[in-house]
Amino acid sequence: MKDNKNKGKVQRSLLTLCLLSIIWGCGVYSFTGASTAAKTIVVADFFNNTDLAPANLAQTFTNDLKDFYQRNSSLSVVQENGQLRIEGTIIEYAIRPMAPVSSGNMQQVDVAALTRLTIAVKASYEDSLEPKNSFKDKTFSFYADFPNTQDITSVQEQLEKTIFNQILLDIFNATVANW
Repeated sequence: MKDNKNKGKVQRSLLTLCLLSIIWGCGVYSFTGASTAAKTIVVADFFNNTDLAPANLAQTFTNDLKDFYQRNSSLSVVQENGQLRIEGTIIEYAIRPMAPVSSGNMQQVDVAALTRLTIAVKASYEDSLEPKNSFKDKTFSFYADFPNTQDITSVQEQLEKTIFNQILLDIFNATVANW
């Protein structure tokens, strides 16, 4: 009887140890998604270095990035002297035809069934607490397709939101989530 009691205690202890190892195995972890000891981050204004992008795209991206860090981590976004710093440039805003469809007529031009909007951002990240986590000029890119029957202006806002959501997640994971 006593052996079964001790066996149960040992099993519970091992289970607890395993769970703690999983939770803390990758360093400092918080259930907010961020894996950093930092408390503050500076999100510098991103710049638009493209010809086709809307004039307010860089400001929208900067604001969305600030919001993403605030919603998904315990970091405070500050104007200066943050323990972390991220800055960058929107380097691509391209609209390209995709999925060509043959018209079947030699005298008629072939058209694309889909059009693709691609946005790329080049970012630099500085971690003053863990400099090995820092990076310079890393590119994050994503795209969204839409039917060629739709005009870009009718779907542009939704496509940009979809693309930004993925790029924001990728940047977050590359910086404070350590993925």
